[in-house]
Amino acid sequence: MSSIFTKIIEGSIPCYKVAETDRFIAFLDVNPNAPGHTLCVPKQEVDKIFDLEEHDYLDLMAFARQVAKAIEKAVPCKRIGMSVIGLEVPHVHVHLIPLQSMADMTFGKKEPQSPEQMSATAQAISANI
Repeated sequence: MSSIFTKIIEGSIPCYKVAETDRFIAFLDVNPNAPGHTLCVPKQEVDKIFDLEEHDYLDLMAFARQVAKAIEKAVPCKRIGMSVIGLEVPHVHVHLIPLQSMADMTFGKKEPQSPEQMSATAQAISANI
């Protein structure tokens, strides 16, 4: 069965996309820790990050770096935090989270955003890719 991320990649579930290549996609987390919280996902459905082929892992990190730099330009923050947990969705994904404090990396802390806020944030990040 396809993961929710595969369904997003296929276009059957909408997302607030900020970047895309032939192998990766980045979109806003719908339940963000902070405005601009973005997920970087390989289009190939692989459950665990260390099961990626080495070149795919390295390319995912390069893609995430590019997206993080764009987030940093678009969202006021002290820095961008990165986390890979992978327990909620069995599809590799890298969380990029704009940080003001360590508490912003706590996945129990959520900052709901309206569809208008999500769309504006996605456009601002995309403009910096």
